[in-house]
Amino acid sequence: MMSRQSGVSITEIESIKQSIEDIVTTPLGSRVMRREYGSIVPDLIDQPMSDVLKVKLYSAIYTPVSRWEDRISIESLNVSDVFAGGMQLDLEAVHTLTGQSLNLNIPLLMGSSL
Repeated sequence: MMSRQSGVSITEIESIKQSIEDIVTTPLGSRVMRREYGSIVPDLIDQPMSDVLKVKLYSAIYTPVSRWEDRISIESLNVSDVFAGGMQLDLEAVHTLTGQSLNLNIPLLMGSSL
């Protein structure tokens, strides 16, 4: 497994975090050969925060991550911080092969991060 930013080897947990970040920050329908890949989170991120938006965000994260990242099973998720152009995702999950509990903190930056 390799970091998409630096090209260096990364652990499986880092690979899972990288995969979740990619799934959530990729706009749904933007992949030519895989239109159903991604999420609607980029469409929601700049809206004013409300309880309704939080529920939409949780669904917009849970559904595609559950579909595309089969190495984990999500136990709970929380958006702990929302800021201009991004958010902090805190995810509790279980590694499906090992049964290991995972506590993943993933900063999600919408748009180019390079």
